[in-house]
Amino acid sequence: MRLLDALRRLPRPVTATRLAAETEVSTRQLYRDIATLRAGGVLVDGTAGYGYTLTEDPALPPQSFSRLEIEALMLGVASLGHFGDDPLTTAGRNALARIVATLPDRQARQAAHATMRSWRPPETRAAVTIDLGLLREACWDEFSVRIVYRDASERRTEREILPLGMSYSPKTLMLVAWCLLRDAHRTFEVPRIEALDRGGRSFRPRRVQLLREYVALRTAEWRGKEQQIARSSA
Repeated sequence: MRLLDALRRLPRPVTATRLAAETEVSTRQLYRDIATLRAGGVLVDGTAGYGYTLTEDPALPPQSFSRLEIEALMLGVASLGHFGDDPLTTAGRNALARIVATLPDRQARQAAHATMRSWRPPETRAAVTIDLGLLREACWDEFSVRIVYRDASERRTEREILPLGMSYSPKTLMLVAWCLLRDAHRTFEVPRIEALDRGGRSFRPRRVQLLREYVALRTAEWRGKEQQIARSSA
């Protein structure tokens, strides 16, 4: 499975040395693993000294996308590098590699030579010091977390929250949550969270409903501000 994953992800053709390093085996064992894949019906083109290309992967169904859909996928995953953390960016690249591995040859070439690129000038983003993996897990599995938070006035508070979702922006990462201390929706700048621990409460299946209520609340506020501006301009 590691060898198949490496063949899907890495630029083609992939040398035996690179594949052996990725799968943490000797080159001799790598050659045996290639033979095993071929015997199992996986079409791997190439030879020792040149490199290998995964031509047909029976573990993945064939996919087909338009040229614009391929460009959108490439652009979306590339943009993760500008605001996502390393595990999220790596996950996006690996998922895209698996998708590209299922494309017909012509479309795979389009993906390799996409015309659209994502670039932003260098910027300073506040560092996130907590375990984002735990925070994502809390959102997915709907359990509370305890945090130590330092606000813009440098006041530190300890509270237990129900994390609902995160919002990535060019400047910072925001967390939408239900605060058990204030008994209300709150937004937190994730870089200002100084400590994070798993809480003891499950709030399944309330996350979707709480998030919908938050969106409705913010939407009503925005519309109210727009109406105020319209009245003052009339």
